[in-house]
Amino acid sequence: MSSPLRLGIVGAGAVTQVAHLPVLKKIKQIEVVALVDGDLVKASALADRFGVPNAFEDIQEMIASTQLDALLVCTPNHLHESHVLLGLSSGLHVMVEKPIATSTAGAERIRDAAARSGKLVMTAMTHRYRRDVQALRGFIEKGSLGSITSLQGVWHTFRPSRAVLGWRERKAEAGGGAMLDLGLTVLDLSLWLVGNPAPVRVSATFDRLEDPRAVEQAGSAYVVCDNGASIWVDVNWRHVGPGERFEVGLRGTKGSGGINPLRVWQDLNGIATDVAPTGAGTVENLFTSAVRAEWAHFLTAVADRSKSPSLDAQVRLHRLVDAIYRSAAEGKEITL
Repeated sequence: MSSPLRLGIVGAGAVTQVAHLPVLKKIKQIEVVALVDGDLVKASALADRFGVPNAFEDIQEMIASTQLDALLVCTPNHLHESHVLLGLSSGLHVMVEKPIATSTAGAERIRDAAARSGKLVMTAMTHRYRRDVQALRGFIEKGSLGSITSLQGVWHTFRPSRAVLGWRERKAEAGGGAMLDLGLTVLDLSLWLVGNPAPVRVSATFDRLEDPRAVEQAGSAYVVCDNGASIWVDVNWRHVGPGERFEVGLRGTKGSGGINPLRVWQDLNGIATDVAPTGAGTVENLFTSAVRAEWAHFLTAVADRSKSPSLDAQVRLHRLVDAIYRSAAEGKEITL
C-alpha cells in the first residue's frame, strides 16, 4: 500500500485511549483521520490529544464527510454488529473489538456480509499476537509437544463491588458478563493455539445472580472438542488476591507449556527438559507489542499479503459461548 490507510475510529472509550491510539499514531502506514463518539466533547478532546483532525458525534456523518479506507469499532458490545455492517456497506475494511457481535446469528451476518463485500473484517483478539503466545504456538505447530490433550485458562481481575462498570453490567448492552468479557478471549486463545478444533459439548456454571437483569461476575466452563482435546476456563471480575491472574497452560503427549510466564517443557530422551526460549524481551511491553503486531497483520491482510483470520472460527466461537450460557442457565451439559 503506497499511501497510508485512512482510518476512522468509532468510540472514544478506554480501549481506544489506552490500547489503539498510542500505537496507531506511531504506525506510518496508518493515518487516523477521524474519531466519532456519542459524546462530542469527549471525542473532540481525544482527537486534540492525539492529533486526529476530525471529530464527530454521528458515525454516518463521519463516513460521509471524510475519505476513509477502514474503521476501527470500539463501541459497547451491542453496537458492534451494526457498526461493522455499516462499515462494510460503505466499502470499508473493519477492525472490531471483541466480541464481533453479541450472538451467533450476529456473527454469521457479519461473516456473510464480509464475504459479499470483499472487504476484510478482523476481530481484535490481541492476545494471539503476544510474543509469548507466538512462541508457544511455534512449539505446538512443529509438533514438539505432541498432540495437545488439554488446556486450562484462567483470567481473574479485581473490580471492587463499588466500581461502576457502566454498560458492561447491563445485559442488554453487554450481551454477557465475565464469561463474554474475559472468557471469550481465553476460549479463542485456547482454540487458536491448537488449530481451532470444533467444540462438541460443554458444561458450565456461573456464580448465582441476585438480579436477573444483571450479568455474571464469575463462571467456569469445560469444553470437549472433536479431536478429543479438552478446555477448562475459569473467569472472575471480583477476584480477591495479590493481583490480576491471566494464564493459559496446556498438556501434550510429548511435553507441556503455558504463558504468563512463558514455559515450555519437552521429554528429551526420557528427561523432562525446560526448552522455553529466553532473552527475547524488548523495551515494549507484551500488550503494546501485541497491539502493534495485530495492526501489522491487519495492514498485510488488507493488502492481500497475508491470510486474514477466519470469520468461520469467530462464528464457531460464538456458538460455543451461546452453549456455555445455555448450560449455565439450564444446569446441564450441552451438545453443539
